[in-house]
Amino acid sequence: MKKKSISSFELAALLYELQLLQGGKVQQIYQEDKKELLFQLHARGAGKQLLKIVTGKFLCLTDAKNTPARPTGFCMQLRKYINNSFIKKVEQVSSERIAHLILEKKQTFHLYIELFSKGNIILTDSEHTIITSLSRQIWKDRVVKPGEKYVVPRGFDWKNATAKEFDAIFAKSTKDNVVTSLATEAGLGGVYATEVCMRTGTNQELSPSKMKTSKDIVKGIKVLLKEIEVPKAYVYEKDMTPIALVGQEVVEVVDSYHTLINRIKPFEKTSPYEKKISTIKRMIEQQEQAIVRLQAKIDTNTQKGNDIYEHYPKIQKLLDAVSSMRKEKEWKDVEVELKKLKKIKRVDLKKKSVVIDI
Repeated sequence: MKKKSISSFELAALLYELQLLQGGKVQQIYQEDKKELLFQLHARGAGKQLLKIVTGKFLCLTDAKNTPARPTGFCMQLRKYINNSFIKKVEQVSSERIAHLILEKKQTFHLYIELFSKGNIILTDSEHTIITSLSRQIWKDRVVKPGEKYVVPRGFDWKNATAKEFDAIFAKSTKDNVVTSLATEAGLGGVYATEVCMRTGTNQELSPSKMKTSKDIVKGIKVLLKEIEVPKAYVYEKDMTPIALVGQEVVEVVDSYHTLINRIKPFEKTSPYEKKISTIKRMIEQQEQAIVRLQAKIDTNTQKGNDIYEHYPKIQKLLDAVSSMRKEKEWKDVEVELKKLKKIKRVDLKKKSVVIDI
């Protein structure tokens, strides 16, 4: 199973688990890789903790520590401002893939960890003016560089949206079905959009414009959010989630989602041989499914053949009668005569067919 990054729902689950860091102290910061940082913390009641941040991918607690000989300039700036600071708050920015840490020293600092696109780590002062960032970025609607105000990119807030707000999303949706609209336009992600639909009995293939109300969708999301308040994690053949998925076979269950996330190797490259093996496995799986479908058709058609053979004399008698009538009568007249027979269920003049009860 390959997982390279996390969804906004999974970030929400992780941040529930990381609440133990609130009140903790930042002891040291390391930059282990160009996009990977490690915060050594002391949490109240939990002792030493290592927070791994992989920008654009995920963050989690870890046991692994690799300290480079020379810290980068960005790492040195973070140490200058927030070493020995206390973590006042750990939260998610609405439903965005952004973790927000409020840090206090002699003054207040804000650390934003962006896990979307290429990712970024931004440190601002109490007025949200950027002090430093892992990388400088210029977007159409915001600029990330020292001296600029940090602007949070705002999407649809599925965590706090009302039924009417979901109704508005579906009403103007350009997607073919509800589950795709919920996954992409509402930002819930494919796995959890499917889960909400399954738990609420919502027809996934229904056109978004035909959704009468989103009340069940909102209730379903609230149930999922309630579940992640209690740390738990589930491993499946092709995914790992902080909730149990309906109808999916669980491979492993662990007590925290960050334990699973720590297993992710986002920059590990798959060898050409593994890709080939994976392709062949998919082909075999598709062929096996095709065999099952063909066998079902064979069974159905075999039964039909047996039924016809068993009642062949009656069927042949009917065919002879129809053939005889057609020599002198039109199909409409044949239909009238056939409907007089008890065994005739339907006569279709367009298809020139007769349905009988055998």
